[in-house]
Amino acid sequence: MKMARYFFLILMLTALIQVSAQSFNGTWKGVLTVGPQKLTLILHVSEAERSAKLDVMEQGAKGLPLTVNVMENDSLNVVMTQIGLHYAGRLRNGVIEGTFSQNGFTTQLIFNKGEVVLKRPQEPKTPFPYRVEEVKFDHKEANVTLAGTLTFPEGYKEGQKVPVVLMVTGSGPQNRDEELMGHKPFLVLADRLARHGIASLRYDDRGTGLSTGDFSSVTTAALATDALAGIKYLRGLKKFSCVGILGHSEGGSIAYMLGAGGNADFIVSLAGPACKVDTLMMLQLNKLSRLQGAKEDVAHNVSETRQLLLSQDGGPWMKAFLNMDFSQFLKSVKCPVMALGGSNDLNVPAEFNMKVLKSKLPSNSKDFIKIYPGLNHLFQHSSTGNPLDYVNIEETMSEEVMNDVCTWINKVTNTHH
Repeated sequence: MKMARYFFLILMLTALIQVSAQSFNGTWKGVLTVGPQKLTLILHVSEAERSAKLDVMEQGAKGLPLTVNVMENDSLNVVMTQIGLHYAGRLRNGVIEGTFSQNGFTTQLIFNKGEVVLKRPQEPKTPFPYRVEEVKFDHKEANVTLAGTLTFPEGYKEGQKVPVVLMVTGSGPQNRDEELMGHKPFLVLADRLARHGIASLRYDDRGTGLSTGDFSSVTTAALATDALAGIKYLRGLKKFSCVGILGHSEGGSIAYMLGAGGNADFIVSLAGPACKVDTLMMLQLNKLSRLQGAKEDVAHNVSETRQLLLSQDGGPWMKAFLNMDFSQFLKSVKCPVMALGGSNDLNVPAEFNMKVLKSKLPSNSKDFIKIYPGLNHLFQHSSTGNPLDYVNIEETMSEEVMNDVCTWINKVTNTHH
């Protein structure tokens, strides 16, 4: 009888210890359902600092600061007033159960303890079977120094002439790997190129990573001069047989701009706009909004498109970008061009873009123009093309696309492996 009583006491004490040991400290993950979309929210909580931060994985948002109203016992109440966000929850059995609300939208949201681990099977791991150098090059006119990684091909010997590509990122401040949603497309691609005998230089955009300068004031034209400084740097090394440019998205358009100036020996444009930007943005806005449940177009003409985009971003880049017509550069491109798109690319709709490209680009038997079925803007396999899916797709870039790029570059530069 006595034994049973002690056993009961021990059980009670254990339960009490478990309750008191419950803590909000650490990382929590939850899935928020908003109409057809699912968003992965990561909550970082420090009881010692009485602070909370939020990541929204699918949107690439990290470390959004939350104001803590309540964080005691089993209650948590946090807000972000500038976007009308509010979350109130209780900690029970190691799980935070609560209510999420934002601007009139309310839903239940449960957070479980733990980190989200992203699988990126294509990402190369050190040691690499090739030489990699950290380099810097100056763009004196802009008073900018750009930092990057020069990757030599596998088996490279000093004095050997090999082709090289300068890699130019898409829009927005991006690092040399074009890091986005846990993916590093340019790191993966540089690795693939090196294993196929092709050198590459990828660099941090100005004002990003280890590069100097101010990104907030740049335009596409200014970014093109940064890329030109990279081309000149590569030519100045006198190590390479051919110097080409490989750009993604806006970087793919910069490739056309530099090609028109006779600065590249070949061009690889991955989903690079080759048309009037305002028309392209109208298509993009309408495709993306329909994906989010809109029943009709949000922009019915170019004028509405401009108005809508400039109301969200009136900065120098957007103003200049909306006035760009990249098709004007195509007629002056004399070097071989590889232009690729994905049929499920909602950012740069491939069918429309390639039609303009084919009508304006001078005929060249070495050109390679292709739309890959089922690929999105990052050249991942995606049934919807929804940018919110980028983070949840393990593939960084289609194997077929990467192999086609390597094969084509070696063919047009007459490199044999």
